[in-house]
Formats: sequence, C-alpha cells, structure tokens
Amino acid sequence: MGLRPVMVNIKAVDHVAVGRFWAGALGWTAHSRSTTWVAPGDEFVWPDPVVIGVDVVPVPGAKTAKNQVHLDLAYEKGLVDRVRDLGATPVDIGQGDVPWTVLADPEGNEFCVLEPRDVYRDTGPIAAIVVDSPDPRVSARFWGAAIDWTPRQVTGDFAALRAGSGDGPFLEFLRAPGGGDRLHLDLLPTDEHAEVERLRALGATDLDVGQGAVPWTVLADPAGLGFCVLNPE
Repeated sequence: MGLRPVMVNIKAVDHVAVGRFWAGALGWTAHSRSTTWVAPGDEFVWPDPVVIGVDVVPVPGAKTAKNQVHLDLAYEKGLVDRVRDLGATPVDIGQGDVPWTVLADPEGNEFCVLEPRDVYRDTGPIAAIVVDSPDPRVSARFWGAAIDWTPRQVTGDFAALRAGSGDGPFLEFLRAPGGGDRLHLDLLPTDEHAEVERLRALGATDLDVGQGAVPWTVLADPAGLGFCVLNPE
C-alpha cells in the first residue's frame, strides 16, 4: 500500500487572496500559480515531504453551505487576533458556549482556533482535519484502512486517527450531517490504478463533481465524503 494525504484542497473564487490568508494563519508561505500552494519554506516544493499542505484552487461560484470539512488550528498565543487582522470573521454554526473560537476565512470557510490542549502540542499549526460524518465508526474504519493511520479514539459520536509515526495533524470525524464541499483531502499514491481499486474494494465509490477528463480520480468514502486520488506522475 502506498497512499498518503498530501494536501487539503480549498475552493475559492479568489485563490490568491484566500491562499495568502491561510499562509498568514499557518505561518507558512503562499506560492501562487494556477492554484495557490501553501506550505512551510520559502521555495516551491510539491508535495511537501513532511506536512499536509493547503492547495487553494479557483472556482467560479461562492460558498453556499456549511462545509463538511474544516481545519482546527493548534493553540498559539495571539493567533485569534492575527487571523482576524488577516480577514477572519466570527461565525455561529451552533457551537454554543465552547472554549475554542469559531471563525471563517475571507470566503466563509469555517475553521476553529483551539484552546491549549496537550493532545495537539506536537501537530504543527494544523491540529486536526475535521469531517462531519453520519457515522464516525464507519468513517474511521474506512480511512484507517485507506491511509494506514492509527485509531486514537473511536466512539459512536467521535473518531480520531493519526499517522503511525505520531507526526502531523489528526483526522477526526464528528457525528453530524454532511455539508458543502469547499474543502477535501487529496491523496498521493505510488500507483494510482492499484490504490483506486483498493479503495473501491474498501467501499469507496466514483464521484462526479463535474471534473470532466482529469488525470486524477474523484471518489467518495462510504459516508459520502469526496476526495481525490492524484496521479503520481
């Protein structure tokens, strides 16, 4: 098996502006070409050999619904003020009275800035990639097998996975109805055909989001979450 998450894909009307926002929020660098690649370091390197980067891609339509996927940012003193200065705005998604801060980027994509938590002390700036799922157990089972990440906690309402190395962000699933598709994961295989067939055997299905003829494969997991398997060439 050779399949690893290499980036969170964010759709944006203005990919340059949104990419600059996320670069400022994460303390990384934005490299704008046909898309805006956000990753550590001053040089353009894709994929980053260590971190899961952010790729902001241009689309014509604005966001219309709460996203199914959002990012949780690890605690950093002054981070809330910094992202607000960059253009983030408070947003109410029904979170109630919680110790973390819920915000949206300049095009309305939700994210959270967390309070200090020991579990996220060594994740880097992205603490977790969080997915709304109708069944976190099903999602954790599929994704654990798909990318060989280790379950850290699995209940009926919440599941958390992390790379076996203990590096990088968590992948978390919260019991909640699905939402919009402005964010998704892109996976890099060693062999696209073999990995796509393996994912289908695990329960993934082909997904048409209007992509047309592209060199990558668009799939949905058993809970309906869309993701892409890239062409390694």
